Amino acid sequence: MAGHSEKVDSATLWGGGGSPFRLSYGKQWMWFFLVSDALTFGGLLCTYGYFRHQYGDWPIGEEVFNAMPFLGNGFPLLYVALMTFILIVSSVTMVLAVEAGQRADKKAVGKWMFWTIVGGFMFLSCQAWEWTNFITAGAEPMSNPFGPPAFAALFFLVTGFHGFHVFSGVVLNVIIYINNFKGTYEARGHYEMVEKVGLYWHFVDLVWVFVFTFFYLI
Repeated sequence: MAGHSEKVDSATLWGGGGSPFRLSYGKQWMWFFLVSDALTFGGLLCTYGYFRHQYGDWPIGEEVFNAMPFLGNGFPLLYVALMTFILIVSSVTMVLAVEAGQRADKKAVGKWMFWTIVGGFMFLSCQAWEWTNFITAGAEPMSNPFGPPAFAALFFLVTGFHGFHVFSGVVLNVIIYINNFKGTYEARGHYEMVEKVGLYWHFVDLVWVFVFTFFYLI
């Protein structure tokens, strides 16, 4: 009605009940980001599939990635399997860190976040060696053992993009570890940040399963 001056407090104005899916806004936006990131990876992998369909001499993964440090060639996909195992274990330690956070167990959160960070650094170190070996093998004069140039271009693009995600996750995990050590989350009374970063880390691990399948197995 005209002239009605009754004020409505902000709680009533915005009080639309519980949040969608019973999630905090932080978790909702993390899910929005992960969905958009999944679409990006999906586009890259579809591009890989398109180019592979265009070329008949596309390299076979087990013939390209058959080297192990100190053992030489002749170990198809064993090194990549090791990398996958490292990421899976780091995902398990992240689950344990999140579970400890739900119990507000500061000491256990620190322990499992530490091992998650170690796993991330191990994976990145393995990828650095794999890239070095890949570049060295393809740098021989008048030699291109990897078929169409698009294969190497997409390999570095997709695995590099994923590696950047792993590196970003390690940085976030280090920040969480430091904040937990300082008692930041204990003072807040909750460890939701551990859960949000945990979602990101599990996403990175899941994406690797698809990267592993497309580049190394199919």
